Amino acid sequence: MTRHEPAAAFEPASLTLDIEGMHCAACATRIEKVLGQTPGVASAVVNLPLERADVRFSGPADPEAAVAAVERAGYEAHVRPAGAAARRQAEADRALQRREDERRTLLLLIMTAVLGAPFLIEMIGMAAGAHQIIPGWLQLALATPVQALVGWRFYRGAWASLRGGAANMDVLVALGTSAAFFWSAGQLLAGGHGPLYFEASVAVLGFVLLGNLLQARATSGASAALTALSELTPAVARRRTADGGEEQVLVEAVALGDVVLVRPGERMPVDGQVLEGESALDESLITGESKPVPKAVGDLVVAGSLNGSGFLAIAATAVGEDATPARIGRLVARAQLAKAPVQRLVDRVTAVFVPVVVAIAVVTFVGWLIAGAGFGAALGHAIAVLVIACPCALGLATPAALVAGTGAGAKAGILVRDIEALERAARVTAVVFDKTGTLTAGRPALVAAEAVDGDTARLLALAASVERGSEHPLAHAIVEAAEAQGLAIPAAASIRADPGEGVVGEVDGLKVAIGSVRMLEEAGAHTAPIEPMLARHAAEGRTAVAVSEGRRARGVLAFADAPRPSAAAAVGRLARQGIQVIMLTGDSAEAAAPIARAVGIERVEAGARPADKLAAIQRLKAEGAQVAMVGDGVNDAPALAAADLGIAMGGGADVALESAGVALLRPDPELVSGALALSRRSVATIRQNLAWAFAYNVIGLPLAAFGFLSPAIAGAAMALSSASVVLNALRLARWRPE
Repeated sequence: MTRHEPAAAFEPASLTLDIEGMHCAACATRIEKVLGQTPGVASAVVNLPLERADVRFSGPADPEAAVAAVERAGYEAHVRPAGAAARRQAEADRALQRREDERRTLLLLIMTAVLGAPFLIEMIGMAAGAHQIIPGWLQLALATPVQALVGWRFYRGAWASLRGGAANMDVLVALGTSAAFFWSAGQLLAGGHGPLYFEASVAVLGFVLLGNLLQARATSGASAALTALSELTPAVARRRTADGGEEQVLVEAVALGDVVLVRPGERMPVDGQVLEGESALDESLITGESKPVPKAVGDLVVAGSLNGSGFLAIAATAVGEDATPARIGRLVARAQLAKAPVQRLVDRVTAVFVPVVVAIAVVTFVGWLIAGAGFGAALGHAIAVLVIACPCALGLATPAALVAGTGAGAKAGILVRDIEALERAARVTAVVFDKTGTLTAGRPALVAAEAVDGDTARLLALAASVERGSEHPLAHAIVEAAEAQGLAIPAAASIRADPGEGVVGEVDGLKVAIGSVRMLEEAGAHTAPIEPMLARHAAEGRTAVAVSEGRRARGVLAFADAPRPSAAAAVGRLARQGIQVIMLTGDSAEAAAPIARAVGIERVEAGARPADKLAAIQRLKAEGAQVAMVGDGVNDAPALAAADLGIAMGGGADVALESAGVALLRPDPELVSGALALSRRSVATIRQNLAWAFAYNVIGLPLAAFGFLSPAIAGAAMALSSASVVLNALRLARWRPE
């Protein structure tokens, strides 16, 4: 490189690591810390339920350095590969590994239960005041395999954690069970007559193992939404060849513009536009829409949707990582990996939790010795402190709820892009709707047909005959209305369009004109009978066109952007929840008023330009309202950004995924109330989990320190706490919009 050549510029990169060996929040916090200290790493976020880390670099990605840092901390890491096929294989391998780990854990748990069953007799006898019902040597024989085989995984994890300069849950379990087992073995070998704690070591290991198994199964269920999304797009596609044949290729080999052939019952391999054929597609797994969606030439289709009974040829418009399922998957994953504000406080607590607990256990041990309880009793109380203080529940409280809640939302067509937005949504007191494309369909529909002689069927059929070949939105509305009524549409000839005025043609030898009064007059028609009709529709905010046949004015067709079918129900539901609903539109007051009346909105601000919408949002916030803005995510961008919560409404393939904190995958206003309901449920679940986890530790630690909990009971309570938090979070996975 000469001195005149600029240095190469690198775009900041990122990668995802799949991590093995995490058990608790302290593990996740430790990995975040070591990754954050790695040269070149700008940030790292670790998600415990998903067992993965998002690593962002300040320059080019350095996968080797990131993996090495995680391994130094005592865990295994694998870089998630790029490319759909490679990622699918990696996910399949990882799922197989998880099932194998669960199988081994279950076998160890069964072994522990069998060998630990006799200790129940010992524990019942101790509760009744008896002493050492089972001979000590038999207790040692039963406890040794458990301590060796089950305890080995905790010894290994504890050593790796300590070698990395931190202490995690494995350290607490290893310390507690080792103290109980080796003290008891020493007592027995030395011929002492003090109490034995073999039952404590076996029970603690068994309950911790049970907790790990429940946690693994529950968290894999919580992340099911991401797994389902990754499996939606087929691995292969049928591509049309240059000679008109077809070939099977990997989806990654499909280029933009390629023609892909989809047979009945197959899934769409790419986003695209229909070139040939008609069918009805099941888009429920993408947009949450339960009804089949009709598709014909010119319509857009979404990758992953299921084809019905028709054969389709589609031109690829987005493939691979740019297709809708992949984009949705990235957004869901990004939301699930993000840190909620309350989680950052929890992380700071858990970072120092294990050392503090060890200190409390030491103080407990020394305190009981000073109180004259004896070495064995003091050790038992210290072990109970170590076991009861496991921070698993605390660390799982927030991420487990976020994973379950965002996954349930994605299934229903609600994408949460910003976790902080989820918390803000729970406090919303006012919802502001844009009109066009949000409360309405965003395209004109025929809403009235008035014929001078009362024959509206003839009026509509004449108009449809002239407009049948036009691409104008009003022409589409006319033809759709005529076909919906089953009218016979006569053939038209000599069709001529006059931009801005209308269309003229010949039907059955007579000149038919549709358009402005001026065009009808130029065609020789007498327009006086229809002028009052035109004036009335204009006053009501409708677009009206006149129709003539020969020298007769036939009547008027009126068009409006009709409300979406669910708009009124959506507004009513929000109002019943005590939320103020406002319409904010750039249309005229005359055009806005009928829509507002139809959907039940009383407060309307019309004629608002983008700057006016921004000012209106700021004014509402200044009045003390927590504002959600619902728009199309493009021309409403300033207002969406200024609102406490921006909700972008889209329609599948063209959804504005990057424009707001929440994106709706189908244009259904009722999803707005669903998004708010989901946020309230998610935040409530997080609070319940944190309350339980904090209460568990706040109450459990003193009870153990003051001798009210045995190590075995502490182990059971610890496992119950983690399982309760995850199972409570999993209730969110069953959430559906009303």
